[in-house]
Amino acid sequence: MKKYDFIIIGSGIIGLTIAHAIKNRQADASIIILDKESGEAQHASGRNSGVLHAGFYYTADSLKAKFTVDGSRAMVAYVKSKGLAINQCGKLVVAQNDHELGQLDELLRRGQRNGSNVRLVDESEAFDIEPNVKTFKRALYSPDTASIDPKEVCASLKQDLIKLGVEFSYNTKYLSRVVNVVQTTQGDFQASKIINCAGLYADKVARDFGFGLKYTMIPFKGLYLKYTKNKTDLNINVYPVPNLKNPFLGVHYTKTVTGDIKIGPTAIPAFWRENYDSKSGFSFKEISEILFYESKLYLTNAFNFRSLVDEEMRKYRKEYFISLALSMVKYIDPKGFTEWTKPGIRAQLLDKKTLSLVQDFVVEGDHKSVHVLNAVSPAFTCSFPFSQYVVDKYVFI
Repeated sequence: MKKYDFIIIGSGIIGLTIAHAIKNRQADASIIILDKESGEAQHASGRNSGVLHAGFYYTADSLKAKFTVDGSRAMVAYVKSKGLAINQCGKLVVAQNDHELGQLDELLRRGQRNGSNVRLVDESEAFDIEPNVKTFKRALYSPDTASIDPKEVCASLKQDLIKLGVEFSYNTKYLSRVVNVVQTTQGDFQASKIINCAGLYADKVARDFGFGLKYTMIPFKGLYLKYTKNKTDLNINVYPVPNLKNPFLGVHYTKTVTGDIKIGPTAIPAFWRENYDSKSGFSFKEISEILFYESKLYLTNAFNFRSLVDEEMRKYRKEYFISLALSMVKYIDPKGFTEWTKPGIRAQLLDKKTLSLVQDFVVEGDHKSVHVLNAVSPAFTCSFPFSQYVVDKYVFI
């Protein structure tokens, strides 16, 4: 059995960038990345919107606030250095009423504290930026928001790592661990330190090491609907003012790296971890575990979960889903939304005691193992500086 300095479980964006950060610090470190899938970025890292966020949604004391601005700049620099696709189209957050104007002011304050390049614009300037946008009195403008191709980025990072001597073992599902040996469907792997970046299964892996005991994973399904009529009816990302009490940003317009327009995502509670459709990753055990907590959330109406479920289930109706986006623009053809894109699953951590969704990144570990338990949006944007933080604080201790 070959021994490595580091085993990384999961080849999503966080697993890849942590390997990158380790190699930058210790060039001769031996690393193997294990993944149960046939290639990198098969789940959230390859199924997200591709939007690089600007850092104005997050409270100043959070890890998200700490890493989003620098992360966006680092990702843009990486993408440009590799000649990868990028669409630096910007974003407008639009208001519907006086209450939402107050929320825009709060987003501006957060953005300024976090070092984000954001400013308030009046209706006239908002229309100059995007003639098709509709807003109430003011909007928040983020010129630095950009879109990239997340799968292309992850594929590029994988090639970088291979050149640096990092090994990959795919179709290798984690089963259990004995001390510092990881047991998988492809045999056993030994390492001085094991780094858990397993996404939807991060909490389960962590529990085998005695970590993440206060948490469980509650998956939320994200669906996008593509506008196939044209690529010209909108030239910028357009978002509503979000409910700052939960981590979801609401149905919005995304301008993709290829110039396509899509609306979404949903935040539909899923019944098992890979509930992309009625068959993918089906597990009776997961259904019973997840339904137990979802039922508890529904009965107690924690963080208004009952209203969230009712609202999100309505979004399965295409007409209703489209209607949520119509108020943010002057014109869009409802019949132009014809194609559902590949669904994604948000690996959202739940605090079992408080029954609250964990809003920030969560990392736990000791000298033998490290566990990235909650790496939800904007984890892709934050990945370079966040992974450097994990390596500095948890890996080399």
